[in-house]
Amino acid sequence: MLLVDNILAAPFKGLMWVFEQVADAVRESQDTEVETLKATLAELYRALESGAIGEREFDLQEQCLLDRLDELTENQP
Repeated sequence: MLLVDNILAAPFKGLMWVFEQVADAVRESQDTEVETLKATLAELYRALESGAIGEREFDLQEQCLLDRLDELTENQP
């Protein structure tokens, strides 16, 4: 009976494996995007300190980056 159970459950186990792989890929993609956003934010601070951009432009870009960073970190487990 155990062999029959394994045969019947095989498609579901395979499907679960696929879902786990997709979830892992999504997590990895989010991690990469978070790191990219942090690097962009650091560049933005350097641009402000060097005078390459003004306060107004800095505030607008910073808010967009922080909003996206919040969205990504809220959805992480």
